[in-house]
Amino acid sequence: MANEARPGAQDAPQLTLNDGSPISTVGFGTFKVDDEIAKDTVLRALDTGYRLIDTARMYGNERGVGAAVRESGISRSDIFVTSKLWNDAQSYDAALAAFEQTFSDLDVAYLDLYLIHWPTPAAGTYVEAWKALEEIAASGQCRSIGVSNFQPEHLDRLAEESGVVPAVNQIEVHPYFAQNDIRVANAERGIVTQAWSPIARGRLLDDQTLWSISAPLDKTPTQVALRWHLQRGDIAIPKSTTPERIIENFDIFDFELSERDMAKIDGLDRNQRLGPHPNEFN
Repeated sequence: MANEARPGAQDAPQLTLNDGSPISTVGFGTFKVDDEIAKDTVLRALDTGYRLIDTARMYGNERGVGAAVRESGISRSDIFVTSKLWNDAQSYDAALAAFEQTFSDLDVAYLDLYLIHWPTPAAGTYVEAWKALEEIAASGQCRSIGVSNFQPEHLDRLAEESGVVPAVNQIEVHPYFAQNDIRVANAERGIVTQAWSPIARGRLLDDQTLWSISAPLDKTPTQVALRWHLQRGDIAIPKSTTPERIIENFDIFDFELSERDMAKIDGLDRNQRLGPHPNEFN
């Protein structure tokens, strides 16, 4: 595996989080990537040019992800590493202990972003967990903190009961589930939207609207969908273990979608959620 980006690889554009940290607009997701293949898969992604790597305690692959970061030959400061706190550790002390385990398993000098994975509103403990994340950020072990799958009412409660605004809210977003209301709520609060499942777990591959847009551009429906995310100002974290798809998902910086094409993709929204509703997942 090469230690440098493949020849001709372009850098993903960056956004600046509300705490001043830069973050790539296209990252590599590792959901359902087994730890046994995580190192090689993430090394391949880094070799392709990805510099944002997203994992989570629940994924069970933090050791493999961390090994890839350490062995890539790429400067640690050039790789943005995200992990997440799982639902069973949302008390203050449990959150601190869970982070220490994540920090140990990743075995990197610091994390770039740590998220509360789900609000689990029935438990009502996400503010307690958030205060633990504030302490983690203050310690310097993690540079930015944020949330995942939070609804506006959850963000409002954090604002009322804490002094730190999340840098990121990672939510399900794809052309069939545009989540415009949550994106607006995030933007109003200075929070960057990060899209998980940005290509709807492959369901976009046969979409005729996307094919009609992609064919004249000599691109694929998946690339067009990812470009849509990019031009909307969101961060997308597609996942694949197939080498060709890993490259394809990153090859989206040499074309632009017209306003007309963007509007066509906006029109695909059918409020089709693939994951659970955050108010019901506990």
